[in-house]
Amino acid sequence: MRFRKIHGAGNDFVLLSDLGPEGDKEWPKEAERLCARRTGVGADGLVVSRLISGSPAVLEVACFNADGSIASMCGNALRCSAWAAHRDHGFQQMSLHMAGVVHEAVVSDDSVWVTAEVSSVLPRRLQTVINGRPTWFDSAHTGTEHVVAIVDDVDAIDAVLVGRLVRHHADLAPLGTNVNFVQSAGHQALKIRTYERGVEAETLSCGSGAVAAAVVATMRGLVARRAVTVHNRAGEPLTVRPHDTRPNRTHWVGGPVTNTFEGVLA
Repeated sequence: MRFRKIHGAGNDFVLLSDLGPEGDKEWPKEAERLCARRTGVGADGLVVSRLISGSPAVLEVACFNADGSIASMCGNALRCSAWAAHRDHGFQQMSLHMAGVVHEAVVSDDSVWVTAEVSSVLPRRLQTVINGRPTWFDSAHTGTEHVVAIVDDVDAIDAVLVGRLVRHHADLAPLGTNVNFVQSAGHQALKIRTYERGVEAETLSCGSGAVAAAVVATMRGLVARRAVTVHNRAGEPLTVRPHDTRPNRTHWVGGPVTNTFEGVLA
């Protein structure tokens, strides 16, 4: 099977596209094998994309985290899949189905945009102590579970240590959560660090986390309800903006996609 090593603003994946019937495997185990940084290709997740229809363009996208768990929503995996479908089939607009949810996608010259559905937003979901200071986390469900803490300086936080503790917090059992640390970075701009459940590490970028950050920052008055630039660890910012027709329920997240290399799985 041919694969792409591809990343969306630093969030990297092994991407398999348009597999035939012989392409069905035990994907959770394959994800663990292929995503291993030293013995596999190395990635945050494995993405399997299948073309369902060409007119209109519809794809089924499955994302398996590095630990083999299934992601119910992964914005950067959707963006990478849309980029590949544009490259392979010429689609510029398409529908992407992931875990039973339909996402819109648009590919432009320098950005790939997908939609994320926002459901419950709960202020002050839990509290923990970071660097000696009690800190509240708000929760925002953007297709998957996220908590967001607004802090003064994201770089002063041990994102792995604190992220792991919050990810396994008893108040969030049994599912756990993705954990985001967010600070204001100027006019309509945020800076973010994310500890991702399923990867069980800090990632360089997280699409659904960027949406959660923008939603919580808007609720907290850090930014206005319009386009927000979210600066990540990769130095490749994502932009989050409300959907034109469903601004309270749906957001667009967009940014660069880079096809790093292609190969054949042994």
